[in-house]
Amino acid sequence: MSPETVVSIGRKAVETVLLASGPMLIAALLVGLLISVFQAATQINEQTMTFIPKIVAVFITLLIFGPWIMNLVITFTTGLISGIATVGQ
Repeated sequence: MSPETVVSIGRKAVETVLLASGPMLIAALLVGLLISVFQAATQINEQTMTFIPKIVAVFITLLIFGPWIMNLVITFTTGLISGIATVGQ
């Protein structure tokens, strides 16, 4: 296996992880920003107030984007396994 192949597999793996985790991270970021603006406007500084809305937002985002994420991971894994099969020949 050449170094270029290893770098290519690593790049695709990082790209897949970023694409798969992106929607949940963006949802948590937006909810956290909204909660922070609300806390700043009302001067309520409760640290635990952000956890439940963020968790709910991440779960809802996971339900919405779950099939796409699963397809993305399956496509990456299938390509990886078929690449291993062709290297062995």
